[in-house]
Amino acid sequence: MANAPDLDIDLHPLQGDARPVSQWLTTFPLAAVVLDPYTHESSWLLDTARRILTVFRGADVRVAYLVTGTDPDGARQFLGPLADDILALADPDRAFVRSLGLTSLPAFVAIRQNGSVIGSAEGWDPEAWRAVATDLAALTSWSRPEIPAMGDPAPYAGTAAIS
Repeated sequence: MANAPDLDIDLHPLQGDARPVSQWLTTFPLAAVVLDPYTHESSWLLDTARRILTVFRGADVRVAYLVTGTDPDGARQFLGPLADDILALADPDRAFVRSLGLTSLPAFVAIRQNGSVIGSAEGWDPEAWRAVATDLAALTSWSRPEIPAMGDPAPYAGTAAIS
């Protein structure tokens, strides 16, 4: 389980100015798929992440890709056209990931407006991701995406979140 993050850490959107986590949480909870652009393991999950985040996009939750260890330009390059459909944020120095206490990426994290963690899953563990999605769906009175779905990769542990 992830820790409540430091709400003063800046996250960088692909366009515009960086804002502290607290400002990304003012209206809705945040559901983010946390990715490391320097590993194959995160790239294997891009289609799955898009599918999960797309289901929640209509709910009362802010959905985002959170790309670590790079600036907004690097995040855009990693995500390609996916960055045009769903909010993408960069965590250049991995301060947010460290604050959450994540040890393995990719990860799926849902955070309430007060900064408390609704749920988190590290690596590609479909059952753990389903549990986070179930809790988020219950909180938002929304439908839960099917996890895993046909075409999703086999489960894997992921890679170190902090190198």
